[in-house]
Amino acid sequence: MSSILITEEIAQSGIDILKNAGFEVDIKLKLSKEELLKAIKGKSALIIRSATNVDKDVIEASDHLVVIGRAGIGLDNVDVAAATKKGIMVVNAPESNIISAAEHTIGLMLAQARNIPKAHESLISGKWERSKFEGVELHGKTLGIIGLGRVGALVAQRGHAFGMRLVAYDPYISKERAKMMNVEMLDLKELMSQSDFITIHLPKTPETIGLINAEVLNLAKPTVRIVNTARGGIIDEKALYDFLVEHPLAGAALDVFSKEPPEFKELLTLDNIVVTPHLGASTKEAQDKAGVTIAQQILLALKGDFVPYAVNVAAKSISAEVKPFMGLAETLGFIFSSLCQSLPSNISIFYQGEISKEDTSILTLAVIKGVFSVGAEEQISYVNAPQLAQQRGLQINEVTTSSSGDYVSLITLQSDKHSIAGTLVGPLKIPRIVMIDEHSVEIGISDHMLVVRNDDRPGMIGVVGSVLGKAGISISSMAVGPSKSHPTAMMVLSTDEEVQDSVINELKSCDGILSVHKIEKR
Repeated sequence: MSSILITEEIAQSGIDILKNAGFEVDIKLKLSKEELLKAIKGKSALIIRSATNVDKDVIEASDHLVVIGRAGIGLDNVDVAAATKKGIMVVNAPESNIISAAEHTIGLMLAQARNIPKAHESLISGKWERSKFEGVELHGKTLGIIGLGRVGALVAQRGHAFGMRLVAYDPYISKERAKMMNVEMLDLKELMSQSDFITIHLPKTPETIGLINAEVLNLAKPTVRIVNTARGGIIDEKALYDFLVEHPLAGAALDVFSKEPPEFKELLTLDNIVVTPHLGASTKEAQDKAGVTIAQQILLALKGDFVPYAVNVAAKSISAEVKPFMGLAETLGFIFSSLCQSLPSNISIFYQGEISKEDTSILTLAVIKGVFSVGAEEQISYVNAPQLAQQRGLQINEVTTSSSGDYVSLITLQSDKHSIAGTLVGPLKIPRIVMIDEHSVEIGISDHMLVVRNDDRPGMIGVVGSVLGKAGISISSMAVGPSKSHPTAMMVLSTDEEVQDSVINELKSCDGILSVHKIEKR
């Protein structure tokens, strides 16, 4: 039974999903690094939030780990590169807390604009200081959004509701998309100089650490109010402190810090700052969604299915039309590699018919995964399969065409020595092989298969049947097909059990048998 380690609190609803699926769930909170290095042994999945640091040491210490799940958005506490190198999938729950984070951003903007925390403190201490806490309206002000992704887009919607002018900086968002959101795209310097309020919604990466530094802050209005609910470290805290001291009419509202709890205490002493202890995702709704989402992603990963929120998989989407073909694509890759018996220098993958209209990148990953699964000593996954292809010099050529002969959709793999084609048949979309090495053979896929090429002459089926029968092996199904360009025929057989190598060798020694390949499901 696969065992899942959870090192931080997640919603009980997520834990229940994992347990109900039959997995052993081991909850160990607040582990030291040494304890984590021991606890990770034998675990198939690890679920964390923001406090557990999954560095290279932890990843190397794992011996069965398939997937790391972060019940939230950020992944700066996971060494994704090390996980990818080891073939471990890394998933998160990027949409679980976006509404909560956006609402918290707006809450901090309002708290900063109307001096709510300071007014509250004053009143409960027995004072009545209305004139001291005069604020400003959001209406008519310019809101600069740094990072127009999921959270930034929701903040933009809410900014419009307040009657604000919206500008944004995000190198990865096109002007056309921003225009659809009624947001004007600016460069960072222009945004800083024009904005009355600035909100930050970027991931923490080497490129974004210290992005808002002294030089950038000095471009801002002396009355600007800056809100960060994204990640600590994107704002240089010492530079922000100096800016707020020099510009007492400016303000900042921070939910995140470079070190948590914050170590730069001077920043917390200023009158023009509002702070919260990383509460952006701290709503019941967000925690429930994060727990459920990450549990669902973990289950998909452990089953070997496509995982929509895998951050280190080269394909990011899968349509309802493509999903049924994933098993077929991987199996075709596996059978193809079994036929080749060594890695070819290149493989052409033909997507024909209706399937050619779809994004087939995940199917190509499945093919590569199947190709490298033959005789593999290491774990082959959607994560490390492309790396293996690159490292071993395998060239992949994808070809799409609307023509598919007698089939609605067809996937064909081809190299200079071998080829195989398969499709899905009927309402249940049952996978079938329809061609091997230019021989038309239609047969279902089973755990134990033989591919036999022989002279195209009478009696060859009897030869194969006799050898297998003598060994006590029953033939479950068989397809026979001639070649259009060679004087040979092919038999593809499904057997009720694995055919031993001694029987294979006996078949190979029979007159008229040209080759025998055994296909054994992993």
